[in-house]
Amino acid sequence: MNAVLEGVLADLSAEGDALEKLVAPLDEQGWRTPTPAEGWDIATTIAHLAWTDVAAIAAGTDKEAWDALVMKGFEDPLGFVDAEAFREAEKPGAEIFAWWKDGRPALVTMLREFPEGQKLPWFGPPMSPASMATARFMETWAHSLDVYDALGLRYEPTDRIRHVAHLGVRTRNFSFGVHELEPPAEEFRIDLVAPSGEVWSYGPEDAAQTLTGSAYDFCLLVTQRRHRDDLDLVANGADVDRWLDVAQAFAGPSGAGREASA
Repeated sequence: MNAVLEGVLADLSAEGDALEKLVAPLDEQGWRTPTPAEGWDIATTIAHLAWTDVAAIAAGTDKEAWDALVMKGFEDPLGFVDAEAFREAEKPGAEIFAWWKDGRPALVTMLREFPEGQKLPWFGPPMSPASMATARFMETWAHSLDVYDALGLRYEPTDRIRHVAHLGVRTRNFSFGVHELEPPAEEFRIDLVAPSGEVWSYGPEDAAQTLTGSAYDFCLLVTQRRHRDDLDLVANGADVDRWLDVAQAFAGPSGAGREASA
C-alpha cells in the first residue's frame, strides 16, 4: 500500500463529500447561481469537476477514449477544458450532480489500482497517481470555495489544505515561467500556519528571502481565489513579493484573478 497516495485519496474523498453535501439540496434555480468566477455558475463548476474526473479515469484506463480527448483538445488548446464544462453544464443540475457523484469514487479506485511506478498521461506532463490525486484535491478545494461564496456561506478550513500549500510551493518556478519571468535562483524560506496551529515550513532556514502567513491565505493566493491585498501573507524580499503577484498552483495560462475587496 502506498501510504502517501492513500492519504491524498482520503483527503480528496473528504473534501468531495463536503462539497457534495453543499450542493445536494439545490433545486434547478440553485444550480444556476453565479459564482465569483466570471461566467461560471454552480452547474458549470460541478460539471467541470465531473468532466475532469472522467478525463483522468480515461487517461488511466481507456487509451482510445483518452486519445480522442487529446485530439479534440488540439482543436482549441486554451479553451477546450472550459468549453467542455459549459457544454456539460447545459444538462439539468440533478443530472450533473449524479454524474459527478458517480465519478468521484471511480476516480479514487482507478488511482489506487493504477500500476505502481507508472504515470498517467495528461494534458501536460505525465503524472503519478499521487500527483494526480493532489491536483484533483486542489481543484476540488478551489472550486468548493466558489460554491461557498456563491451561496453566501463560510468555508471552514482544515489541515487537508496542506496538499494545496505543498503544490503552491512546488509550482513557484512554474508561476514565474507562465509570466515569462526568470525564476529566482535561490530558494525561499516559507513558514505557514495551518488551521490546526501547526507550522508548515519549506526551504532553508537561512534563506535571504522569506514568506510568512496563514496556510489558508497562501492556498487562496495560489488558487487565485483572493487578491493578495486581502491576505495576511508577509513577503520579505523583492522576488518573494513578485511571486505573490504571479503565483498559481494550477496548470494552463494565468487567469485574471480576483479584485481586492476594497
